[in-house]
Amino acid sequence: MISVSDNSVNSTLVETKTIIDTAERDRYGRPVDYKIVNNKIRRAVSDGVKSIALTGIMGQRYIAAAMNEKVSISIDGTPGNNLGAFMDGPLIEVFGNAQDMTGNTMSSGKIIVHGNAWDVTGLSMRGGKIFVKGSTGTRVGIHMKEFAQMSPQIVIGGRTGDYLGEYMAGGVILVLGENIPKQLSPVGLSIGSGIHGGRIFIRGKVEDHQIGVGAKLETVNDDDLKLINELINEYESYFGQLYSESGFVKVVPSSSRPFLGHFDPTQI
Repeated sequence: MISVSDNSVNSTLVETKTIIDTAERDRYGRPVDYKIVNNKIRRAVSDGVKSIALTGIMGQRYIAAAMNEKVSISIDGTPGNNLGAFMDGPLIEVFGNAQDMTGNTMSSGKIIVHGNAWDVTGLSMRGGKIFVKGSTGTRVGIHMKEFAQMSPQIVIGGRTGDYLGEYMAGGVILVLGENIPKQLSPVGLSIGSGIHGGRIFIRGKVEDHQIGVGAKLETVNDDDLKLINELINEYESYFGQLYSESGFVKVVPSSSRPFLGHFDPTQI
């Protein structure tokens, strides 16, 4: 079962805020099915709700997937895979951790995670922003691309795993490395492997052997610092002030065709 409470603020009965409580479990201890949660969200939005609070979330997948309404959704708990997948407009704020593939192929909107977000966060993002206070897993930001006037951005407060920005074709990834000891790197191996567009900014220790095929290290310039500071200011507005805001390096493509010459040219 699932309970919903609505609060109207004017005489036209346009509902502006809804709380969807998913804390109840069935006799086997299973959480409310994700389809029920999403149906409740969409019904609330169709009724004119602009702000939705989800409580008791425990692993439900596809929350707000493919939504294109300008609505804010706060989540208390841990959403499952594909949070905000294909979304084009909503603001989602998670007060907890997020699982894999958060923001998969999102076009616009914003996802703010007050904990960690795990593997393949931001897969194929085309626009919008993802802010993660904690750390992320492997293959974050892979296949990110710029589309028309849209340029996706991911900001990670802690550290990431291997293959950050793999096959990246556009957009920006910023790794802040907050609370990571200076002798350790906030990123893993094969950073930017296959990258042919976009930029990855990393604060902290990054060595040549961590850089993937087709990528190279560069020093940040004044335009880069302007963008970094803008993203840091937005990050701090959600999560609080950082300990440090200096010491960045940049990973960029070494060419527009990173795997040229790496494949067998024999015609089939």
